[in-house]
Amino acid sequence: MKIFLCLLLHSWVFSQLGLVFSYLNNSSSNQRPNIVMVMSDAFDGRLTFAPGNRVVQLPFINYIREMGAVFYNSYTNSPICCPSRAAMWSGQFVHLTEAWNNYKCLAPNASTWMDHLREAGYHTHSMGKLDYTSGGHSVSNRVEAWARDVPFLLRQEGRPVTDLVGDTSTVRVMSKDWNTTDRAVQWIRKSATALSQPFALYLGLNLPHPYRTEALGPTAGGSTFRTSPHWLKRVSVDQVSVPKWLPFSEMHPVDYYSTFTKNCSGIFSEQEIKDIRAFYYAMCAETDGMLGEVISILRDTGLLNNTVLLFTSDHGDLAMDHRQFYKMSMFEGSSHVPLLMMGPGVITGREISSPVSLVDLYPSVLDFAGVQIPPGLSGHSLVPLVSRAGQNSTHPGWVLSEYHGCNANASTYMLRMDKWKYITYSDGFSVPPQLFDLSKDHAELHNVASHYPSVCQQLDKLLRSIVDYSGVSKAVQLYNKQQFLEWKQSLGNNYTQVIANLRWHIDWQRNAQYNEKAIEDWLAGLKLSSASKKERVRACG
Repeated sequence: MKIFLCLLLHSWVFSQLGLVFSYLNNSSSNQRPNIVMVMSDAFDGRLTFAPGNRVVQLPFINYIREMGAVFYNSYTNSPICCPSRAAMWSGQFVHLTEAWNNYKCLAPNASTWMDHLREAGYHTHSMGKLDYTSGGHSVSNRVEAWARDVPFLLRQEGRPVTDLVGDTSTVRVMSKDWNTTDRAVQWIRKSATALSQPFALYLGLNLPHPYRTEALGPTAGGSTFRTSPHWLKRVSVDQVSVPKWLPFSEMHPVDYYSTFTKNCSGIFSEQEIKDIRAFYYAMCAETDGMLGEVISILRDTGLLNNTVLLFTSDHGDLAMDHRQFYKMSMFEGSSHVPLLMMGPGVITGREISSPVSLVDLYPSVLDFAGVQIPPGLSGHSLVPLVSRAGQNSTHPGWVLSEYHGCNANASTYMLRMDKWKYITYSDGFSVPPQLFDLSKDHAELHNVASHYPSVCQQLDKLLRSIVDYSGVSKAVQLYNKQQFLEWKQSLGNNYTQVIANLRWHIDWQRNAQYNEKAIEDWLAGLKLSSASKKERVRACG
């Protein structure tokens, strides 16, 4: 009996010591959690919570929401790929980095939050779509952005269409993303588990961005919504709505320009609209499946409990809201992005209604990692909003988004605060503003700017304290002219042929002479300005 009791006592002592050592190890590792960010492309954030999540099954997004935190009002800082990602990676607003369009973003050596983590002892690894440095995307895309102030109206995109492939066993529709996800899973299984230091992994996906419409040739953009019956089964067809559209006569002028240049001004049947929306939701479900692969490998390797996992997107997709698809708009479908996180220190089931944006991820990741946040960032750490520590948040309670690229013929600025969404354009005077009360008008069909002039004045005053948007708009207009002129001169005698065969070639060739003349008139001021400068230099000499 004594021997039995001694063995029992020894067993108990060792078990308690094991718990102590386990606690100490976990406590130590919890101070330096792993960081995993999965960033999709064109994912409407409203699908990650009710009522949007009723239309499509997203089990792994739901898992993060239940085990961690979800942000109900998270926004892109620019509703287009490269500038949005530039804001996320740099932690700075678009006007500060001058990431004006998909062609002009960050320099290759720009400092990112990954760099800070690496300097702090993290092992860092990035896979998949990055798209935050200058020089990418098609010639058509950049020329359309530069020429957006030219007074012509040309369709730049293919008409949105759907494409059903495979059968109910076809899981891997977007093979490129699945291959990238496979590599991420393998890296976690073989490399991450062998590390003696914490790691930070970034996985960038292309889905649910529409596919390039190959039938329209090599210059075509992404206007094909492609999925398989496997993913379409995840969509509750009875929940797929047909959005209400304003008549053309009641559209805001910039919204009308967007609708036309996105090739959405034609006639669409109700079934066409529902199909586009259902296929888009199915593409979101496929994205969720890839996220599930990451969650599963983290769980299977025992890394999940000590990993901060974040899911977000660069922007959303209108999916025929407001008679548009794609992004490039401040409407919710385009500008509202998903943001969910779980892991050490994140309160389970936390729901945050405060407006936040992608620039907040830079300081948040560093805060999770215990790394000092550098000065000069536009964003604020979100850790106090999700943490048990009870820290006071420094977040101002508003978010800024701005857009300077193609498919919108004026620089656009959005301030989201409380129940209001305030959108203003160019210099704030030449184009009328928009004001939406999102507490009542979820569909953003009622511009109440004329009914609440004092609200517009207050929000505009706040916006101007954040950014001199009139000055920024002028800088973008000058940049566009300079870049277009340099491009035109680089083509020499080939200019006429090249510009006539960009994505707008069908509409361009109907009146090529008028379109070329419109560009010449638009550039005339710049040429005169350049000539005047040369005259002043000669005079000073």
